[in-house]
Amino acid sequence: MSEERDILAARKAKMQSWQAAVGAYPNDFRRQDLAADLLARHIEDDKAALAEVQVATAVAGRIMLRRVMGKASFITLQDVSGQIQCYLAKDNLSEEAYAGFTQHWEMGDIVGVRGVLMRTNKGELSVQAQEIVLLNKTLQPLPEKFHGLTDQETRYRQRYVDLMTNADSRNVFQARSQIVHNLRQYFVGHDYLEVETPMMHSIPGGATARPFITHHNALDMPLYLRVAPELFLKRLVVGGFERVFEINRNFRNEGLSTRHNPEFTMLEFYQAYADYEDLMSLTDEMLAMLATNVRGSAKFSYQGIELDLGKPALRVSMEESLVRFGGVAETAADNEADLRDLLERSGATLQDGWGLGKLQMEMFEARVEARLEQPTYITEYPAEVSPLARRNDANPAVTDRFELFIGGREYANGFSELNDPVDQAERFKAQADLKSAGDHEAMHFDEDYIRALEYGLPPTAGEGVGVDRLVMLLTDSPSIRDVLLFPLMRKV
Repeated sequence: MSEERDILAARKAKMQSWQAAVGAYPNDFRRQDLAADLLARHIEDDKAALAEVQVATAVAGRIMLRRVMGKASFITLQDVSGQIQCYLAKDNLSEEAYAGFTQHWEMGDIVGVRGVLMRTNKGELSVQAQEIVLLNKTLQPLPEKFHGLTDQETRYRQRYVDLMTNADSRNVFQARSQIVHNLRQYFVGHDYLEVETPMMHSIPGGATARPFITHHNALDMPLYLRVAPELFLKRLVVGGFERVFEINRNFRNEGLSTRHNPEFTMLEFYQAYADYEDLMSLTDEMLAMLATNVRGSAKFSYQGIELDLGKPALRVSMEESLVRFGGVAETAADNEADLRDLLERSGATLQDGWGLGKLQMEMFEARVEARLEQPTYITEYPAEVSPLARRNDANPAVTDRFELFIGGREYANGFSELNDPVDQAERFKAQADLKSAGDHEAMHFDEDYIRALEYGLPPTAGEGVGVDRLVMLLTDSPSIRDVLLFPLMRKV
């Protein structure tokens, strides 16, 4: 700590000296070119050609490398596009400017350089400085120049330093922007209307999750940060917007892990006159498009798993998956007593009121989910654990619902929507009973949503896709914190 205080004091002294000489934080330098643009435009120009044409430029950025060699020095500037070298010769600058550089400039400072392009004897494109300006004198030193910011927790807590020093991190978030852009283009191109629905709800709904609770002072009423936009989006389909989508945040008062953050980004979309099978086909197409546009191919590796998103994902029912992947006997997979016995012998904590559907879900999560490495749709979820999904016509105990798993993680949840207001009211009541019994994740009874269904929801299918997990998949990132600019961290 003593060393850190000494460094901070020394840099502060240099800042004060700089400010006394030139004034505080100038804002009259205008950049002309980005580093990457210069490197691309002049990739073919050799030393002689540049010397002849005298290409003028002005660049600005953060000093990432600094070499002082008497009357000639080099700095490497980093801007949003990349890095470029600048050659500072004492003979080409005023004595005051060069002395200011040697005395005040340090790694991490933000500077402007105006001059002409040249190539060094080693062939590196550089800016031969004719004017230099210190734009911001930094107090905090950069991390060690060759390795950047390596401590993982510090990278999450100080993302601004991580982005300065780690190109891989910058690439991840540039890819994230590309992914969101491609998703938006895809749905707009398929005639979906992009909408925005409330982030604060008087009744939390749309998912079985524990909400964050706040209070509106003027109305003197509790409000909940939304756990899902689903019920509002389906109200819009009732109103006549037959294809809608939203990319926005959800909030769930749950734990932290490599897969979970209490604040996360979801894509949700709804299409009238479609069913869950239509959405599985759409999702296959969408993922192939994303992988091709972002990774360059539908075939790629995620955390050592070879994937091919260019072909339709496998489709397996929940009950079948218990037998096929979970090692459950066929006779036990649909037997409540047998499943309860298997789960209890494995050490699971069960509740008395759980029926066959809930027990199947518990067994699936315990034995199957982590084994689904290749893209797989699990279908026919029990109605007991699917309060908003349409019952299957052939088997009312299950629903027309799917979840998509890749690499042992869920990426999407979709279903043919329940549009029977009587059935929906009964399921809301069952959820409300669970909440009264102490289940903090169970849904509330939403009377207005029932009223909306009474006006008539056309046959509709809807789906939610975890955008953060998509970014993890397409950037080969092991943790959700790697793809969130500012993940939630414990206060220190």
